[in-house]
Amino acid sequence: MRLILTRRVGYFSVKLAALLATLAILYLISKGYRKPDSSRKTFKFTQLGYDDENRPEKVCNCQAILEGDNEALAEAKLLNLDRNFRKRVQVPDEFYVNASKDCTQFKASRKYLTFPLSQEEKDFPLAYSIVLHHKMQSFERLLRTIYAPQNIYCIHVDLKAPPSFFAAVSSVAACFPNVFLVGRRENMIYNGWSRVQADLNCMAELNASNVAWKYFLNVCGQDFPLKTNLEMVRALRALDGGNSLGTIAFPKEKMWRVDKVYKVVNGRWVPDKGKKKGPPPVQLFSGNAYIIVSRGFVQSVLEDQRIRTLIDWAKDTFDAEETVWATAQRIPGVPGSTWANNKYDMTDLHAIARLVKWAWHEGDRSSKNAAYPPCQGVHVRDICVYGAGDLQWLLTHRHLFANKFDINTDPVAIYCLENYLRQRVLEQLLEVK
Repeated sequence: MRLILTRRVGYFSVKLAALLATLAILYLISKGYRKPDSSRKTFKFTQLGYDDENRPEKVCNCQAILEGDNEALAEAKLLNLDRNFRKRVQVPDEFYVNASKDCTQFKASRKYLTFPLSQEEKDFPLAYSIVLHHKMQSFERLLRTIYAPQNIYCIHVDLKAPPSFFAAVSSVAACFPNVFLVGRRENMIYNGWSRVQADLNCMAELNASNVAWKYFLNVCGQDFPLKTNLEMVRALRALDGGNSLGTIAFPKEKMWRVDKVYKVVNGRWVPDKGKKKGPPPVQLFSGNAYIIVSRGFVQSVLEDQRIRTLIDWAKDTFDAEETVWATAQRIPGVPGSTWANNKYDMTDLHAIARLVKWAWHEGDRSSKNAAYPPCQGVHVRDICVYGAGDLQWLLTHRHLFANKFDINTDPVAIYCLENYLRQRVLEQLLEVK
């Protein structure tokens, strides 16, 4: 009897649940309810893609290029040789001045991402120092690719830059509350102190901002990212407060850079005849200009007397940007620093700040002197200006940025890379959302 009663109670419970579900559905229908359409979300986000941009480079098969397809790469090379094509890819400075007069329209038409793409990124803002001297189109496409509203961007424009370029940069920057021009501009001298000073100027203003940024990255107009903002955030979280930059024992063959005094003569950084440098205040290390460092490191650069003394000493040395940061990274007590022992040396291939191909390290993998395959673009001052044929290799690395890119050398390389990154962003956005 008890078993029969239990079965009847269970039967009526199921019936009651079914009845309530039916009533709920009828209620929702009466209210005009519609099942959420996931395709709407997909459609909304895919509108942020670059597929509908009518650029001359669109004739290229970027997917095949990224896969290293020889036919697609050959077609891209032929296209780059076409004078008419190279002319059509150029965008004058005046375009950006005029287009950015209506900031809302400019950001929409250029498809800037004006909202944080994830809580993870929102909680981990980044600070950028961007040093420029020409090529507005390159800068704007770089900014568009790395832009996120939670980040903050300090822009330094060389005092020698053409007025039209400065006007265009200023106009675009004015459209974003988190993009600003540094208050103090430097006259940039190749190999001189001005490169370090430009970053120091931005460091001071970024540190004084009310944005709670976590890491500082310095870039130039010929850099381009290899990762999305989310991928950068995750890579930087993994550093766990550490820094990532080249820093090795100072090579004997570079001692000429720091054993004499240098000065500006006719716009060039040259030795001041007869003047020798005194000994450095700390043990010197060598690296490069590109760094990824914590906010604590930046604060030490601005406040730690040991680093300030190093800065004062290095101001009249050659390529000081390759000495100052690398040396500060090995000073005890500096946030994110490492020990001075050579077991903590880090080359630019192991640091994630920048991927650069130097001519003397290129070659076949079978060669013990080769660190990477030959450049597929051209060389400027022994540095590879990447071509489309380099993209497949670039994207196999952990580095956050690569240098150098040039629209005048290979516009296809930049076009395919920026499209690849935007597609990655959209894929991640759908996953996160």
